[in-house]
Amino acid sequence: MDFLSREEILNDLQQSMPAFINQYNLDDIGLYEEQGQGDVYYMGYTVKKNGRTYHIHTPYHKNENGELASQQTSWTAEPDEPNKEDLKGYDSLESVFRDI
Repeated sequence: MDFLSREEILNDLQQSMPAFINQYNLDDIGLYEEQGQGDVYYMGYTVKKNGRTYHIHTPYHKNENGELASQQTSWTAEPDEPNKEDLKGYDSLESVFRDI
């Protein structure tokens, strides 16, 4: 596994944001991160589109030094609405953006 610092990953994610806004007609986009259970850490985007907000993320493995390695299993879109189910199993970020 190739481990990177949290800052390196956030910088990579941030560089793509302007293109995503234009390409997928997003209202707004920001960075998302959350500590999961154990050594799992989630990173991705918070996206607003058509009045709805989604937290779009993928899991990373966090080592004892706080460095992260992508697990590249899949992407999940969590709607910011309590009664809506998470949309799981996307094989690419682009497929999430097309679906929302």
